[in-house]
Amino acid sequence: MKMTEIQRSKRIHVLRRYKAILDEFNKYDSRVIPITVIHREYIYPKYFISRETLYKIFNTPIDEELEEIIQLRSEKSC
Repeated sequence: MKMTEIQRSKRIHVLRRYKAILDEFNKYDSRVIPITVIHREYIYPKYFISRETLYKIFNTPIDEELEEIIQLRSEKSC
């Protein structure tokens, strides 16, 4: 399925937001602090996402998707 330019832009925005959330999550040691505590104390107050959404973000191949979309965008503009 082909994505329109608006859909690509929205997906890029979502993936960049996911990346920011993962960067925030990675600031804290999840080996010592449980994920639920990291979510409750640091992620939720800043990004207002549910724990279910956080787990969805964990399973999203962010860098690969961003790279693919940006590559498609550059091919389209040539």
